[in-house]
Amino acid sequence: MGIDPGAANLGFGIVRVEGSRMAALDGGVVSTAADLPLERRLRKIHQALAELIAWHEPKAMALEDVYFGKNVRSAMAVGQASGVAMLAAAEREVPCFAYTPQAIKMAVCGSGAAGKKQVQRMVGTLLGLPEPPTPDHAADALAVAICHGGGSGHRAAAQLAETAAAGSGLTG
Repeated sequence: MGIDPGAANLGFGIVRVEGSRMAALDGGVVSTAADLPLERRLRKIHQALAELIAWHEPKAMALEDVYFGKNVRSAMAVGQASGVAMLAAAEREVPCFAYTPQAIKMAVCGSGAAGKKQVQRMVGTLLGLPEPPTPDHAADALAVAICHGGGSGHRAAAQLAETAAAGSGLTG
């Protein structure tokens, strides 16, 4: 499950990974009204993600790291939405992973400097969709899921190798 965190619009994307093949199962945006107090917006996000996690039973949640630009207030709200997403995952024992925007773009497009439209097109291509996914937040969340899913086989193999090495006394 990929998450593009935001207090106003939180994108989510569910991707199934089978070997080297990936397929989109679900994706969309949890939107909250700007006139709601932040705590009620966060509650709505938590409830929506708790339902999605219960329904899809993801093996992991991958989130885009919070980018602290010039607007600290906005970055704080994004960070809070990210925390609420991780709480929803933790309540179901779903491990969480975070990726920088550059790592996500690199995994999806082969360049950490790729633009939004290029990411959308590549997400559509990698998932075999008839057209690029919309809206942007959902496409970004699917990109986060692809970033995590594309490396999960490598991570699992590395973890097995590490466990085997630890059992043989080869780790330092």
